[in-house]
Amino acid sequence: MSSVSKRTSLFTRLGSFCSSCLPKYAPREHDVFGSPEDHEEWRFMAILAAGCLFFGTLGLALELLFQLRGAATVFYMLAYVCGGWDAAGDAWERLRKGQLDVHFLMLAVAVGAGIIGAWREGALLLFLFSASGAMEHFAMGRTKKAIDALFRGAPKTARVLKEGLEEQLPVGQLLPGMIVLVTTGKQIPADIEVIKGESACDESNMTGEAIPVAKRPGDTALSGTINLWGVLEGRVLRPASESSLQKIIRLIQNAQNLKAPSQRFTDKFGTGYTWVILSLCTIMFFVWWLILGLSPFESRDDTASAFYRTMTLLVVASPCALVLSVPSAILSAIASGARRGILYRGGAAIETLANVGVVALDKTGTLTSGNLTLAEVDLFEGNEDHFRQVAHSLARLSEHPLSRAIRKIAATWGTPAMEAANFETILGKGVRAQIGGETFVMGSRKLVLALDRFANRELPPAGKTAGAVVWVAGETLLGRMVFTDEIRPESLLTLTALHEQGIRTVMLTGDHRDAAELIGAKVGIREILCELSPDKKVEAIEHLKEGGKVRVAMIGDGVNDAPCIAAADVGVAMGARGSDAALEQAEVVLMNDRLENFLLARLLSVQAKGIITQNIFVALGTVLVMVCAAFIYPVPLTLGVAAHEGSTLLVVLNSLRLLGIKLPETALKNP
Repeated sequence: MSSVSKRTSLFTRLGSFCSSCLPKYAPREHDVFGSPEDHEEWRFMAILAAGCLFFGTLGLALELLFQLRGAATVFYMLAYVCGGWDAAGDAWERLRKGQLDVHFLMLAVAVGAGIIGAWREGALLLFLFSASGAMEHFAMGRTKKAIDALFRGAPKTARVLKEGLEEQLPVGQLLPGMIVLVTTGKQIPADIEVIKGESACDESNMTGEAIPVAKRPGDTALSGTINLWGVLEGRVLRPASESSLQKIIRLIQNAQNLKAPSQRFTDKFGTGYTWVILSLCTIMFFVWWLILGLSPFESRDDTASAFYRTMTLLVVASPCALVLSVPSAILSAIASGARRGILYRGGAAIETLANVGVVALDKTGTLTSGNLTLAEVDLFEGNEDHFRQVAHSLARLSEHPLSRAIRKIAATWGTPAMEAANFETILGKGVRAQIGGETFVMGSRKLVLALDRFANRELPPAGKTAGAVVWVAGETLLGRMVFTDEIRPESLLTLTALHEQGIRTVMLTGDHRDAAELIGAKVGIREILCELSPDKKVEAIEHLKEGGKVRVAMIGDGVNDAPCIAAADVGVAMGARGSDAALEQAEVVLMNDRLENFLLARLLSVQAKGIITQNIFVALGTVLVMVCAAFIYPVPLTLGVAAHEGSTLLVVLNSLRLLGIKLPETALKNP
């Protein structure tokens, strides 16, 4: 993967996973995602491979059927040009930098075969090599199709409403607070909060979920999704560059560069290995010639010549299959997961997830749906209208699930929000801001008790409830809202399946014990750690790791989950609607917000790990067997070529099985 100035695409970059083996897949600096020409490059490579096969076959026919060796050689040379065109360009790029790779090895073998008159073996080698390159490009082209819709789907312009007038603006110029109009069939230009109208959005390109999602005032509509039938007006929540769509694109881009442990192992086989093989082959040439007495150069019919055996050794020792064994499986798994609404941030996440022994889960928004409904409002000081205004003003600046619930309810109150200054989030406790010159807080009981005027007061108990209690307090205001939260119907199924697989599950929550235990009993989780602040959650994760002996996955969606998601061996974020902090820290994102997809993510990881093991066994086994055979016996060059290219193709095709893996309902029980 030589030049950073050469071809690219997102998942088509075989260069990403084969940096020391296949320079032809490196990215162009000027095009992050790759041009359509790059995506279809396999067609040109396939034409070259077909040309190599055509001319090689003509040469073979002239040689064997008509004994016209001179004419046959001309056609073999034409086959060399077609089969070696792409490899020669890539090898030259590396040579200019003083580097060697397997392209150089293959060309050296082909030239050597021509020198000793083994033209047909050289043509066969170049045909298989060029054909495998075309197949690899085609294979990785398939993997990128699962993601292409995201890039093509990024909206370009938006209809902005300002003082009753409408203007068309580039999406990049949208700012938080602007009001946009989205008509039927149009894409949502940025993440917005619906303030007027009702509709449903097709979020399949974001989440993999085909069922439209209803949108009403107070709901969030994600950038890049499609408004299906109604007309929506919405307030822009964040710049387009920070939208859910762009976050996902960045996650995928980053995934290319995060290597798995076993991939780092295979990456060691690069230029250094090439020099070792060239040196070994040079030494063995003189050993076979000067010590063992073989003829140095003979016709191809004499496979016992030193040069012929050296060429065979050079072919069978090339590490193409080994270098491709891990990254081809990793990228296939990433693409397969993306098609099902599961985003991995890199190969390390795939391998580690397969080895997880403990799964820690947040409660709100993870085990529960996060669709909070207001059960009651208790006002102790101040008036109700002021209470609602303050709650709405603070909630509209926060992305916590409780804040989203308050915003939805505020849309029915008809109470306008006020400007808030000096807004800050207090992790694990709530938010604080100044409104009209007065400081207000909204969040937990502890946050209210931290205020001077409540320091020596007892707040009224909320009673036993499975819901969440949100307190709002200021100099002249005190009240609370009690929310109830629905348990996800898939939570019990998911946890039961994890237990059957021998995985320990633990709930980590900041809620009080009564609510946590009530939820835990309903979903079947036996270990519950409650009333945890974010730093305590991190401590809990470290404790669960048992000094690194146990791999821990953490599933969450909120800002307060971000530290423990980062602390876990594998962090898992729930859905595109999860907080920015959680998404940035997670190695795995469940885009369709369905908890059971964690089981599918783990199943895919387990299968990917199995395929990686198979690939390494095939690659190493082929190299070892053929190298040993080449030392002991004069292996025909044709057999060496077939073994080398055959193992390479077998590894790639074996990895591609991950793209077609079906994830049936039974997968929820047996990974």
